[in-house]
Parts: sequence; C-alpha cells; structure tokens
Amino acid sequence: MSQTDPTDASDTTGPRTFEELVAEAEAAPTEGWDFSWFEGRATEQRPSWGYARAMAERLAHTDAALDIQTGGGEVLASAPELPRLTAATEGWPPNVARATALLHPRGAVVVASPQDAPLPFGDGAFGLVTSRHPVTPHWTEIARVLRPGGTYFAQHVGPASAFEVVEYFLGSKSEDHRNHRHPDRERAGAEAAGLEVVDLRAERLRMEFLDVGAVVHFLRKVVWMVPDFTVARYRDRLLRLHEQITAEGPFVAHSSRHLIEACKPGPRP
Repeated sequence: MSQTDPTDASDTTGPRTFEELVAEAEAAPTEGWDFSWFEGRATEQRPSWGYARAMAERLAHTDAALDIQTGGGEVLASAPELPRLTAATEGWPPNVARATALLHPRGAVVVASPQDAPLPFGDGAFGLVTSRHPVTPHWTEIARVLRPGGTYFAQHVGPASAFEVVEYFLGSKSEDHRNHRHPDRERAGAEAAGLEVVDLRAERLRMEFLDVGAVVHFLRKVVWMVPDFTVARYRDRLLRLHEQITAEGPFVAHSSRHLIEACKPGPRP
C-alpha cells in the first residue's frame, strides 16, 4: 500500500459507484506482493526499522541465504546484492512462477514448497534465513537449516493486525485469537527451538481504505484475513461499508508488525 495519502487524480467524472469499484477490484490480479494497485486507494504506515534495507545489509555479509515464503520474490529482489548461494521457498503456484521469473536472473533458485512442509534443505545449509510476513514461522525448521552462528532476520505480522477489517466482516474475535501472533509467543517459540532472540521490536501502524474496492482487493490478496470472503457472500456488508466511506471518509484500521532477529548458538559463519 502507499505510504502517503494521495488523492485519486484519475477521477474526473465524480464519485464512482459501488458496482464500478467492486468490479474493478474483483478483476485486479492478486499474484505476488506488489501492492501498487492500492496507490490512491489505500495507505499504510511503514515500520520505522526499514526491513528491506536492513535485510539487504545482512544479505551482503553472508555466502548462503534462504528467504522463506517469498511471495512473488519482490522483497528479496529489492536487495542490491544477493549471496553466491541464494534460495527461496514459496507454496502458492502463481507466486512460484512470479518469483522464479524475478529471481532466476539474479542467480537465486525458487523452490516450490508448501508453507507447512519441512524446509527442503539439509541441516546447517544457510548462514542467514529471512522472511517478510510468513504465515507461520516454523522455528524448529528454521533452527535446523541455520548454521551455528547463523541468523534468522524477519518482519512478522503481529497480533490483531487489521482486525478492524476482520471483525467488520466476521464479528468479534476471542482474546486468544487476537493474540495468536503476539511477539512474546514468537520469542518463546524461537527460544524453544534453541535460538537466541537478540532483537524484538513491535509497532502498530495506521491503515486507511479510501474506497470499498480497496477493501475487496485487500481481502482477495490477503486471503487468510476473512477465509471465506467473496463479494457475493458479503455483498450487503460491502454495500454498507461503501455508504459509510462515502458519508464519513476512509475506513481506518491498524496493522501490527514486529521485527525479530534470532541467532543459532555457535561461532559466526
């Protein structure tokens, strides 16, 4: 999503109808983690730590790196320099194809691997493992493929992220569900796998959806938010949301992010 709050300069014919906004959002492709479609339609603050830049700095100082659940490979490909041995995993076939096209010219291999499956690499294969917004971090597998002294460096989605959107469609969630991705739980998971957490920072960040089409595209792209989402199923709720945004302004939510860096004990590789 855009980091600013731009207006839609392309709109020269007055307010667009609910039907037009929804039809456009339903037709938009959802492959990869390219969020440029949201330009002028939604905004989201970015965490202060600058994950992509910090990831690139670490990639420049290892000879073997793995990016887990790489999506379309866009974040990994943003690094100016990739290690001599760079691999990425991804489970969704359209994203595998997109990441392959983007990363193969950079010398990186993309391995099709379901996100719940064991990592398809040997023990101690990598000096650095990275991930941006993994669905679930499988700590024992991460620890297994790291060399002694190696590092896991990632940005995770935190607890109750964008739950204003989730609960608008699904109703209130339990506290346990809201805290499912709490950083304290992830620290405990990493430590249970034998990793030492050396940095853990969390931020909650403002999101704005400027029209109902942005909400539709968001839920089509981030499918785990409202798993049964279709426009037909939630048409009445979407229409009420369109009327709310038209009358009151942007629909505001808050994303939750945390940065985690964890090391495997041993001499640095």
